[in-house]
Amino acid sequence: MVELLGLQIAWRDIIDIAIITIVYYQLILLVRGTRAVAVIYGLMLLLVVYWVSDELGLFTLNWLLTNFLGSFFLVIIILFRNDIRKALAQIGVGRFWRRTPVEEQSLNEIVLAVMAMARRRCGALIVMERGVPLGDIMERGIEVDARISKELLMSIFKTDTPLHDGAVVIRNGRVAAAACILPLSSKFRGQTVFGTRHRAALGISEEGDAVSVVVSEETGDVSIAMNGRLTTSLDELRLRRVLKNVLER
Repeated sequence: MVELLGLQIAWRDIIDIAIITIVYYQLILLVRGTRAVAVIYGLMLLLVVYWVSDELGLFTLNWLLTNFLGSFFLVIIILFRNDIRKALAQIGVGRFWRRTPVEEQSLNEIVLAVMAMARRRCGALIVMERGVPLGDIMERGIEVDARISKELLMSIFKTDTPLHDGAVVIRNGRVAAAACILPLSSKFRGQTVFGTRHRAALGISEEGDAVSVVVSEETGDVSIAMNGRLTTSLDELRLRRVLKNVLER
């Protein structure tokens, strides 16, 4: 029992408050900078309107909001289903999954292949699995299970080969699958600056912790997508540094 400002606080209350604080802090970190923030603001506004309607006696509006907020937890699950799935996946893999990191030689082969394809303006999309497994994505493609090499990656993405249309997935330091179909992000929809490859790279990074490297077929620009964000105009030095920092975590 602890006495604070004349109040008797039990140790279990302190532990309870600490756990709730940590949970809320992690939730804030999870949604920061995402579309979920706008949804949260909208729900907070609805709660304010609900309170005002009750105070002012606006019975019809209050009745509608009462029925809507009565299924509050169901609404939260529907609105944040992707964010909840991503959070649960990250919690699960944080302790129980440990992937073999990409070796220095393999990383070098990836960078050399990407920059060579960029010079030739050969479109490419390479996804590197980290903590969240991509087995469901690889099932949609063609199994390869080969050692990473510049020549292999460049041959896969040649336009006259049957495997070029789709993504290559790197797992445990090997080329696990090719011609994989990825979920598309809603970002850049209707824009001509970024094509399907960029939206696919963002889509897979939004659903997990995978890192995607994209080579634009139109401009030869090299981009990297992670955590739902796209970084463009990477040269060889920056690409190598970013990949090494991310994949060594």
